[in-house]
Amino acid sequence: MNIHELSNEWFEMAKYDLEAAEYLLNMHPVPIEIICFHCEQSVEKMLKGTLVRFGSEPPRTHDLVQLCKQCCEENEDFEQFIDPCIELTPYGVQTRYPSEIELEEIDMKNALKEARRIYDFITTMFVETVEEDNSPTQTL
Repeated sequence: MNIHELSNEWFEMAKYDLEAAEYLLNMHPVPIEIICFHCEQSVEKMLKGTLVRFGSEPPRTHDLVQLCKQCCEENEDFEQFIDPCIELTPYGVQTRYPSEIELEEIDMKNALKEARRIYDFITTMFVETVEEDNSPTQTL
């Protein structure tokens, strides 16, 4: 499997996580923690796919800041995502288990916004054809 195929697999998995997060908005009550988890997962997979596309082996970590900093080494435009990665990183582990983390609707909305922003940025960076509706079902 070449670099493009492998990175596209990461991007495809990220798309499903983002779509799942958006779909779960229709549930009542809205599962805020699960949506935040899927947002973190989407960003993690997008960053790992980006590292693959840059020719690097992505580390086995859920630390989005570490992954983002590695992407910054190849493209300084990724610096704009350091702060969102700081916010999203805890959602990868803490939301999967009973914990002290208490999330509110504003946290979920911010997680969705930042996950979408990172997804769109990376997708437009590596995709030749982007659908006009800018949905997560873009051709990778």
